[in-house]
Amino acid sequence: MDGAKGLFLLVSLLSSMFACVLCSRGSILRLETFHQLDNVPTVVKGLDLERYVGRWYEIASLPTFFMPKDGTDTRATYALNKNGTVDVLNETWVNGKRNSIKGIAYKDDPKSDEAKLKVKFYVPPQFPIFPFVGDYWVLYLDADYQYSIVGGPSRKYLFILSRKSHVDDETYKQLVQKAVDEGYDVSNLRKTPQSDTPPQ
Repeated sequence: MDGAKGLFLLVSLLSSMFACVLCSRGSILRLETFHQLDNVPTVVKGLDLERYVGRWYEIASLPTFFMPKDGTDTRATYALNKNGTVDVLNETWVNGKRNSIKGIAYKDDPKSDEAKLKVKFYVPPQFPIFPFVGDYWVLYLDADYQYSIVGGPSRKYLFILSRKSHVDDETYKQLVQKAVDEGYDVSNLRKTPQSDTPPQ
């Protein structure tokens, strides 16, 4: 993904981070109600990193200064390390050209069961010398680890992620509503273009 966009995801995880109560694409979410806190979004508890790692596709996101406006096929791939950290690979395509950035994700507080992670990238990707650390809070995850909503304490960024590159309209609406219930303004939410056949 583009240098700045790499700051995004997550997905890993834990980039993270682009899973609700779905078994497959096209099924209806059996969403549990988010309980809003006074000042910050709620987060998932008991995140199983072994299940969370792998590839996530970005279905939608709020535009930010570190994300290319014309990125397509955006995705994050996470790999769990023996020490509990997660390798992050963020990718996006701009005008047919692949952009990527690598990082490391780790729990903000190793003793907490909350899915509050930090993701560290070194920028710029071509000459990675400056560390950049961002929050990666998993706000929602379905029982089958197929859909995830990732954000942070400021609510200035939001990522809707899926194991598959496309989701049906009903699932999308319910995921967006989950973000709204957490206090997010989704008026500028942008759907990420995804090819019918994702890049290799």
